[in-house]
Amino acid sequence: MSTAAIYEIIGYVGSGLVLVSFLMSSVVKLRLVNCVGGIIFTVYALLIRSYPTMIMNICLVIINLYYLWKLRNSEPNYRLVSLTPGGDYVDFFLREHREDIAKCFPGRNWVDGELNRAWLVCHGDTAAGLLLGTEQDGVLDVALDYSTPAYRDSSEGRYLVEHLGQEGLRLLRYEHAEEGHVAYLKRMGYAPKAGVWERTL
Repeated sequence: MSTAAIYEIIGYVGSGLVLVSFLMSSVVKLRLVNCVGGIIFTVYALLIRSYPTMIMNICLVIINLYYLWKLRNSEPNYRLVSLTPGGDYVDFFLREHREDIAKCFPGRNWVDGELNRAWLVCHGDTAAGLLLGTEQDGVLDVALDYSTPAYRDSSEGRYLVEHLGQEGLRLLRYEHAEEGHVAYLKRMGYAPKAGVWERTL
């Protein structure tokens, strides 16, 4: 393979990542993938000696890194709203996000009558996530811990575990964790115990 062909492949990979980043609903993922694409495209521009393109992409990488730093170090504007399981808004939220919930939690079912606690996490006036469960003596058995696609950078989950103690809870329990959900549970401080993931508040 010629050097020119290798350079072209690098350029296609960089531009492809930049384009793919704009398809992502999570702002954090968008900026991360865009940043990686920008770095690769910067290398490509340097290799072909296209200095204006290189300078533009360096600037874009710096902008992305700044906003990633800002997102990581700023306090999200979240609020926790207590709701009634089976209430109108909970039913509306579950209907609106039915397909995505089924994709994230395949085969997970619960009976509304078994649930006695529900919380909505709001970012400003936007619904960012929903937590459903059964609580007894400060222990919540989590039935659903769902974040909408735009808020899957774990900030909504961190807010939850930091504030649920103020709701009278002392322990979160999560049974039958889906394979794709285990990494999230670990990031939130859950630990496996006798086949159940637990998080002390």
